[in-house]
Amino acid sequence: MGRVTARRKVIRIRDGHVSERPDTLVAEEPLEIRLNGKPLAITMRTPGDDFALAAGFLVSEGVLGSAEELQSIVYCAGATEDGSNTYNVVDVRTAPGVVLPDITLERNVYTTSSCGLCGKASLDAVRTTARFPISDTPPVRIDVELLASLPDRLRASQRVFDKTGGLHAAALFSEEGELLDLREDVGRHNAVDKLVGRALREGRLPLSRTVLLVSGRASFELAQKAVMAGIPVLAAVSAPSSLAVDLAAETGLTLVGFLRGSSMNVYAGEHRVALRAAASQG
Repeated sequence: MGRVTARRKVIRIRDGHVSERPDTLVAEEPLEIRLNGKPLAITMRTPGDDFALAAGFLVSEGVLGSAEELQSIVYCAGATEDGSNTYNVVDVRTAPGVVLPDITLERNVYTTSSCGLCGKASLDAVRTTARFPISDTPPVRIDVELLASLPDRLRASQRVFDKTGGLHAAALFSEEGELLDLREDVGRHNAVDKLVGRALREGRLPLSRTVLLVSGRASFELAQKAVMAGIPVLAAVSAPSSLAVDLAAETGLTLVGFLRGSSMNVYAGEHRVALRAAASQG
C-alpha cells in the first residue's frame, strides 16, 4: 500500500547550523479488528501485513489455532462517512462451527495495551485458553554463541528501520539459527502478531521448534503471545517484566533478556540453553 513510511518536514540543528529538509518517518495508523462483523479491538500499527496481524492477534486471544478455523479476512469498505475504504478496518470471519471464547470489551482493552492483562487473572487467562502447551520433545537446545549472534542478524534484516530508525522488530529463528521470518512495526506486539498470523495462515502452528527474538523489552504480553503460539524460547535485547518471568516459569517458556553481545540473562527455562558449555569457556 506504500504506507509503511511517510515524509514530513524537519528542522535540523547540527553544531549550531540550522537547515530544513524532509525526513522519512515510520507510519502509524489505527487498525480496527472485527470478528464476524463485530468490533473487537483497535491497535496502533504500521500498515502492512494487516491480515497476518489480525490473525496473530486472534491466536493470542485463543480464538484461532489453525488455518482451517479461519474462513476469510477482508478490508471493510465504507469505513468513513463518505463510504471510502481507508484500509484501516479488517473483518475476520471464522469457519462454521468454530466456538468463540468469551472476549469481553474490558478484557480486550487490556490486551491491546502495551502491558497486556495484569496480575493473577492474566496467568489464569493464558492457562485456560492456551491451545499449544509448550511441548518440544526433545527440548530445543540453543548454544549461547548462537543466541548471542541473533540480535545482529535481526538488526541487519530491518529494512524499514534503516530508513526511519523508529520501528520495533520480531524475528523467528529455527533452533539451528536459520532466520525463518521477520516483521517490523511501530509496536513490538504487532510485529509478533504479524509473525504468528503468517504462520497460522501457512499452517505452521504450533511453532514448537523456534526461537522468537524481539527488539526492546519482553513484556507479559509478548510472553503470552509466545506461549499461545507454542514457541518454546523468547529472547529480548532488553529487560523482561516480572509478570513475563512468572508466566514463563509457569508455562515452561525459556525467557532470555538483556541479550547484548556475548552477555545475556536467563530468567526461566534454562534447560534449553547450553549453560555448561558457556561456563567451561569462561
